[in-house]
Amino acid sequence: MVYKAIEGLVQYGQSRGLIKETDAVYARNQMLDVLKMDEFEAPEGPVPCEDLEAILGELLDYAAGAGVLENDSVVYRDLLDTKLMNCLMPRPSQVEEEFWRRYEISPETATDWYYNLSQDSDYIRRYRIKKDMKWVTKTPYGDLDITVNLSKPEKDPRAIAAAKLARQSGYPKCQLCMENVGYAGRANHPPRNNHRIIPVTINESRWGFQYSPYVYYNEHCIVFNGRHVPMKIDRAAFRKLFDFIKQFPHYFLGSNADLPIVGGSILSHDHFQGGTIPLPWQRPELRSILP
Repeated sequence: MVYKAIEGLVQYGQSRGLIKETDAVYARNQMLDVLKMDEFEAPEGPVPCEDLEAILGELLDYAAGAGVLENDSVVYRDLLDTKLMNCLMPRPSQVEEEFWRRYEISPETATDWYYNLSQDSDYIRRYRIKKDMKWVTKTPYGDLDITVNLSKPEKDPRAIAAAKLARQSGYPKCQLCMENVGYAGRANHPPRNNHRIIPVTINESRWGFQYSPYVYYNEHCIVFNGRHVPMKIDRAAFRKLFDFIKQFPHYFLGSNADLPIVGGSILSHDHFQGGTIPLPWQRPELRSILP
């Protein structure tokens, strides 16, 4: 029943601290608008609110049957459920203020809160991340960590055809630009309605701090230039790296090469990647043999 799923999503938002009880009516009405509904009946009996994947799945199935979805593919389902999740999201300024308030306690307190928000908002889809494959294999040079990322959805033929016909846009210029915050997306650009960025100062300039929605490792973060400028590995790159870890000493930060194929996937935008996972060279048995 669609009313129960709507109420379940509202209660999910309350249980995760995304909205307060006084926000419930507003959030519910925003969801009705996304689903092109103009009425609501309070469901009877208990309302499940813990399984976010199931709740969104029921709402998307309703949208597909009601003709709200342009086509029933993962790309268009993602476009719609991200709009639904944004009905529970605080404004970017509120997220920024809360982050820096917690930063006064400790940098780790701030990033813990922000990482949980990024998951509870479904920007990081927990139910997809858990499908990733990870294992360790022995090698003559020590243990090798191997991961296979399965959380990034594959486009089906209908979505590929729709993307080909979609109007080409230069906005946002890439998936790392500041303008992605709150962007609804399209067939050839992922939705970011529920995306929030933390502005940081790096090398005396404005940068952004966010998490990767695909999480290759724990707290996989991206630190990116506030301007759309290409990657460049030079002396300033090291200054930028150290600027970040001075502010967030519990994180590591590194850079892809600024070369095609062997480098990063978005060379057009200056950025670094980091997180909290212990890197292989940090292990005592390997550090003892490093020069």
